[in-house]
Amino acid sequence: MADGAFPIGSDVRVVEVLHGAEWASWDEEVVADDGILVTLQRNGTPLTFPPHDHPHPWAHVDAWTGTTVLKLRREGDWYSVWKFFDADGAFLHWYVNFETPYVRADGAIHVNDLQLDIVVPPDGDWRWKDVQDLAPTLASGRITQDELLAVLREAAHVAELLDRGDLWWAPWDGWTPADGMI
Repeated sequence: MADGAFPIGSDVRVVEVLHGAEWASWDEEVVADDGILVTLQRNGTPLTFPPHDHPHPWAHVDAWTGTTVLKLRREGDWYSVWKFFDADGAFLHWYVNFETPYVRADGAIHVNDLQLDIVVPPDGDWRWKDVQDLAPTLASGRITQDELLAVLREAAHVAELLDRGDLWWAPWDGWTPADGMI
């Protein structure tokens, strides 16, 4: 385990930070932390939404439900890659979640979701998700112009990776929740 790595099998708190304040948080189980931080958000994971000037769009729910998600994060990337499973543990699709680069802080990781996503079904025929929400998100002040420009640059880069089939997350293709910790 590298210095500062989270112990395998431990829980790490994921904190969404918006405008310098906690916006949402939940726990994820550490699957690996060896250059790529790999965590598992299980079906039923409780979600916390403290009061905030910008109410979180999911603040009306108490828990993550319906899917279990393996999440892969690399330091410095403006996105994470998620592998979705249904309630029975069957693979549904890959998902690229654009977000600020994660920061390790006080036994947690801090991120800010930047609205844009890519869905990659099993056949690899990927598609954009939530593009129409970028302008309203910017206009509302939820993201800054600098964040928008950064995510658009990163989105172009990820689209190139997908088109070339250069998928750094491919070693996790065969992993399922039944495999447990690596």
